[in-house]
Amino acid sequence: MSDTGRQSLTDKAAAALKPDSQKSTTEHVGDKLGGKADSAASSVQPQSEKSTTQKIGDTLTGSLKTDTTNDTLL
Repeated sequence: MSDTGRQSLTDKAAAALKPDSQKSTTEHVGDKLGGKADSAASSVQPQSEKSTTQKIGDTLTGSLKTDTTNDTLL
């Protein structure tokens, strides 16, 4: 279960595990928009209001920083 406005860890894992070559254009766009929305929601939601699952997910995905100028992983 995820907090309001957040992607579930299951959804994040499914998107990450499916090879890009097997994704439709719609899936690529959905992944990108979903990731940006989840990141924004994570930034504004206080730690004290996050579920344990979301705290763990944020910790695990927090190490993947994106260079917003060209959307590549640093």
